[in-house]
Parts: sequence; C-alpha cells; structure tokens
Amino acid sequence: MTNISASLLWDIFKHARSWLANLNRASDDRKQQSIKALRNIISASRETAVYIRQMNDKGLRDHSTEKQLSLLWTELSFALDDLGIHALAKRCNIKGKQWATPDHYNADFINKADVSLDRMERLAQEILLELKR
Repeated sequence: MTNISASLLWDIFKHARSWLANLNRASDDRKQQSIKALRNIISASRETAVYIRQMNDKGLRDHSTEKQLSLLWTELSFALDDLGIHALAKRCNIKGKQWATPDHYNADFINKADVSLDRMERLAQEILLELKR
C-alpha cells in the first residue's frame, strides 16, 4: 500500500468515525436513510459486478446498462453527500463518472482513488456494522 492510499484510508476512517458520532445523535429517520444508502452501495456494487461478468463472458458492452450504472452510482453519491458521508460519496461520484466516460480518469488515478467494487462494498458493510452497535 502506498503512502497516499494509507493517508486516504486514514482520512476515510476519521471521517466515518466523526460521521458515526453525529449519526448516533441523529433522528431514527436519518439513521434509516443512512442504512438504506449504505445497503444501496452494496446492491450497486453487486449489480455492477454482474454486468462486468456478463460483459466479460459475451465480450460486448451495453451502453444502456452503462448509462444506468452511471446514474445509479451518481445518485448514490448525491444521497451519501446529503447524509454527510462525504468520503464514500466522492468514491461513488468517481464510479458514476467512470461508467459515463470510461476514459475520463487514468488508471493511476482510479488505483489511488481505491474505488474497486470490493472496497466500496467493504466500506459500506463496515459502516453498517458500526451503526448496529
């Protein structure tokens, strides 16, 4: 892991910790909205993984599906940003832009941004576990 990645992970951890502290004081409605948004990240990650598997199996891209994935990740970024989960919102925004315009970001940026589906899902699950404590 590079220093940039470690620094990014530390910033996300600090942000998540402060967000969770604020969420503990939040209303039940806000907690439920947060849980729904985090679960939607997991669903979006899995939906994206299925499309990638299908694309690899068939060797064909489907621009209609990619449009839907772009909108899905972008809308998730808006919902998370509204809830104050800014670090994860930024990652979702990058993912949405990546599906809309695949060559917008270079491979080095994507690597440093750490927006892999596994990582996004894992972060959402970690925050969900913290919410249940």
